[in-house]
This record gives sequence, C-alpha cells and structure tokens, in this order.
Amino acid sequence: MPIITTQNFTEEGRLQIGTFAPDIGQPAENVLVRISYSGDDEILEEMITDASGQTPVINLPAPPIEYSMELTETRPYSDYDIQVIMDGYRPMIIQGVQILPETTAFQDIRLQPENNNSVGERIVSISDHTLWGTFPPKTPEAEVKELPPSTGYVVLPNPVIPEFIIVHDGRPNDASAPNYWVPFAEYIKNVASCEIYANWPQSTITANVLAILSFTLNRVYTEWYRGQGFDFTITSSTAYDHAFSYGRNIFEEISTVVDDIFTSFITRPGIRQPLLTQYCDGKNVICPNWMTQWGSKTLGDQGYSAIDILKSFYGYDIYLMQAQRVQGVPVSFPGTPLQTGSTSEYVRIIQEQLNAISNKYPAINKVRVDGVFGPETRRAVETFQEIFRLSADGIVGFNTWYRISHIYVAVTRIAELS
Repeated sequence: MPIITTQNFTEEGRLQIGTFAPDIGQPAENVLVRISYSGDDEILEEMITDASGQTPVINLPAPPIEYSMELTETRPYSDYDIQVIMDGYRPMIIQGVQILPETTAFQDIRLQPENNNSVGERIVSISDHTLWGTFPPKTPEAEVKELPPSTGYVVLPNPVIPEFIIVHDGRPNDASAPNYWVPFAEYIKNVASCEIYANWPQSTITANVLAILSFTLNRVYTEWYRGQGFDFTITSSTAYDHAFSYGRNIFEEISTVVDDIFTSFITRPGIRQPLLTQYCDGKNVICPNWMTQWGSKTLGDQGYSAIDILKSFYGYDIYLMQAQRVQGVPVSFPGTPLQTGSTSEYVRIIQEQLNAISNKYPAINKVRVDGVFGPETRRAVETFQEIFRLSADGIVGFNTWYRISHIYVAVTRIAELS
C-alpha cells in the first residue's frame, strides 16, 4: 500500500503531549518537547510543558478524512516523532505518533531517571494501526468458557474491574516478550486506538469499546492464561487477543467513551461471565458471526445505536451488565452525581482527594474539606477535568469520580515512595 506524502496533507488533526516522572502521579514540568515528521530531522514544533506536565494542543497536517471512512490503498493518518528532554531524565523518542484528521490525539510520556544502566535515548516505536498494517487474524474461540472447579483459579463470584492488566507483548509462548502492567482503562483506550479510527461515528466507537471491554473481562474473569500456567492476563497478539502498542497515543473521542463505560460488558441470559466478543475488520479478514469493524462503521453511519450494532452481529439476546466493583479505588461511585449544592460524606471524600492531587498539580485550587459542594469545590473539579481531559462541567459524575480516584491513588503512591 502506498503511504501518503507530506505534500498531500490537506487537513489537520490535533495533538497534546503529557509528561510524567515517572508516573501520572508526578507531572514533569519544563520538559523540552520537539515534534518532527517521522524519519525527518526538521523540527516542526518545539514546546515546554507546564506545571501539569502538558503542552498546548497544537494542529498538525493530516490526510483527507475520506481515507479513514473507507478501506483504501492510502494510509489515512500522518505520523510524527516526538523527542522529550529533561535534566536528570533519560531522553526519549516516540516514533510513529498517529494523527487522524478532525480528531485530538493525546501522547502521554513517562520519563525514566538517568542511571548507570541507561545509555543514550530511549526509543518507543508505535505499531501500525491494525486497519492499515498487516496482522494475523484471530484464532476462533468459544465466546463462553467452561470454568474450572472452585478449587482452581477462578475465585470471584462476579466480574470485577481490575486495577491493572498484565499485557504480554507477544504471542503466549514467546518467553522473550516483555510483560507490561497497564491500568485497566488505559489498556482499553490503547487497544481501541490501535484497532478503530477515532473519527468514526460515536455509536461505532462505543460498540467496539464494549466488545473490547467484554473480551478483556472474559480473560480476567476466567483467568484464561494463568490457568495455562502463564503469568499474564492477556497478550498483544491479534492471533489470540487484541492489538496493543506500548506507549502509543490515544484519541480523545475513544478516551471519552472508555471513561464513560469502562465498567460495562456484554453477556447473555443465564451466564455470569462477560462474552469473549471476537471481531475482525470484515474486509481483509472475513469472520461470520463476529462483529466486523468496517461493518460496525457502516451501521453507525446509518444511525444504529451501539447496542443495536452489537445485536446485529452477536444476536438479539445479548445485553449489557455493569461490574459492581472497581479494584484499586478507595470508594466506589455513589450512584448520584455530585454538584453545586450537594452535601454528603462523598463530597468530603472528593474534597480530600482533590487537595491531595493539588500537591502535585498546583493548578488545582485547595478546597475546604467540609462536605459541602460550593464554588471553590466546583472550580477545583473544573480545573481537574481540564487537566485530565474530561468535559469541564464542574460535576463529579461517574467518569470524573473514577478519574479523581485513579489520580489520587497515583499521587499518594508516589508520595509514599518519595
């Protein structure tokens, strides 16, 4: 397939970079960031990160949007290299950051302190998108697994959202492939950004995210790989699981959907486990009885809802369930959004967590911990939402609650290590 040249870039996408040292609980300020076309030494943009470790959102050339609306012989995204430099930390280069037209890409970079074991620049290369590159098809499996006896690996009565996914970056039997500990929601965002285009209809994105969530939670719930003697949750091999590219950029449209529904999964009557919802692209690979990514895009264009897209592929008896517990958070979402005028112990919890986060993210104002959701709490919530790329409405709904909880845990964990 030919690759579009820079002279043909007629549209724009957006990019924002976030830097952390070494985890999201510790933003990296005053990092020098340089952006260039992939394989080109000419610097297009040079920026410095702010107190929250972020650059401004910038516009970058991208191919025409029609290239990502149908399967073509022209790559539908442009790619860029990002170099980051900060005193005391190992220089890094992220190669192949993907920019789609009319979307915003987020590239988070975790810096590593310099030490005697680190020599030269650390290079992370982002894999081709699965709808563009060449990848093996999935090996068909049963959508419902026979569970081992109660003395085996499965000990939880119901699906639970794990704090981390352990991703084996290769085929299951490749002992040389590294394992990565990835926060659950970050893993889902990474996979979806690898496997669908973020400028597709929202219902299509949601349907594909639900399929990815269900597949992943099936691997978690059934302890599929641990039951075979492996020490990981899932692999990055598309022959068995999902594409995962360590360190890749994610897209705002995908990130928003994942934050809204990351506790949901697909199942059928009479079973507890999430379905192993396999899928394929539907053009290069044909897979009867599975969802196809291009087919889901066509239905989204026709106005189908996410659940109707899924039912059209997996059958009309499927329905959505919610995991009742999210591991790694101090308190679960109370069920009712917190906003101006709310008074409760849950408001007090959010106030305490925001104050802890503001120790590392000083743009967030300190608030009085009194259990009353007043103007200063709203302002702190809005600032938090702006920093962490949520809709800045000043309301602590499902997605904001769990993002605050996640960052609070990261910040306090970093504080314990300091």
